[in-house]
Amino acid sequence: METFLDIALIITSTALIISVVLQSKGAGLGGLTGADTGGVFTARRGIEKTLFRITIILSVIFFALALAAVILVG
Repeated sequence: METFLDIALIITSTALIISVVLQSKGAGLGGLTGADTGGVFTARRGIEKTLFRITIILSVIFFALALAAVILVG
């Protein structure tokens, strides 16, 4: 069970790091298509909204797995 938790934590943490880096790179994926990203407070649309939700889900999964690992070992 510990091995499963360790592998799940590694996979989840890697995916979480990638999703955070993709969000911060260029301060918006709209810049890839040439859209103006001059505003500070912009609405998330399309892939940015999806990536934002994926990041939240991954962080909740990571927290739950880390908590389960601590309880299992402790």
